Amino acid sequence: MENKEMPVPTTEDWLQISKSFYEKTQFPNCVGAVDGKHVRLECPKNSGSQYFNYKHFYSLILLAICDADYCFRIIDVGSYGKESDCNVFKKSVFGKNLYADKVNFPPDNNLPGDEKGIPQPYVIVGDEAFALNKHLLRPFPGKSLNDQRRTFNYRLSRARQNIECTFGILSNKWRIFYTSILASPDFAVKITKAACVLHNFVRRRDGFSAEDIFNCKMEDYTIKKGVGNASLEAKEVREYFVDYINSPENILSWQNKVIG
Repeated sequence: MENKEMPVPTTEDWLQISKSFYEKTQFPNCVGAVDGKHVRLECPKNSGSQYFNYKHFYSLILLAICDADYCFRIIDVGSYGKESDCNVFKKSVFGKNLYADKVNFPPDNNLPGDEKGIPQPYVIVGDEAFALNKHLLRPFPGKSLNDQRRTFNYRLSRARQNIECTFGILSNKWRIFYTSILASPDFAVKITKAACVLHNFVRRRDGFSAEDIFNCKMEDYTIKKGVGNASLEAKEVREYFVDYINSPENILSWQNKVIG
């Protein structure tokens, strides 16, 4: 079922994902939300501390990118629980291609309603654990931010919470993710991959459910710190999105109350 339910997105697929993200979250040129999930394991034999994560349990990592309909589009499963999301992403096939600018994203395009502006790249949104790139936007770190950057963090978080919702829906449907998997790491990888494919099958068959909203929790958009140094180009892309989101034409009526 993998080739049918989780095929590698085409350029046209990325465009449709972007359109859906904008309609549902009002974040422009967004083609996915990325994050990692720890899949609990019983302590694997002779593994030392490799699977022991910072949350103090044994796990392997499910790194995933989802669309605006809570379906998985890209997954990477099996990294040691001790590894950070950033490192897992950088070492994944998709991450390597993204940072090398080799993903089949559509060409840069003007943001909605900004036809006279500068064309911008299509982006994935992540949290502060990921390295900023022209194709991967993360929040601004720190508490002492101006209102424009705080607004950007809030708007990015609205789009990024889709991956949190997707993980929540996955776990609620396949309750094995609420317990430690009693299997070898290799077999746990197969279980996780199969669950992600079945998740997409069920989502597309059953469609939206009111229960979905109970799997979503709006994250704190006040970020304490970030990671690494970013290129000037990546910083300029993020600043362009900041200006766009804070322009009078693109302000959401309630956003000032949320960040106030």
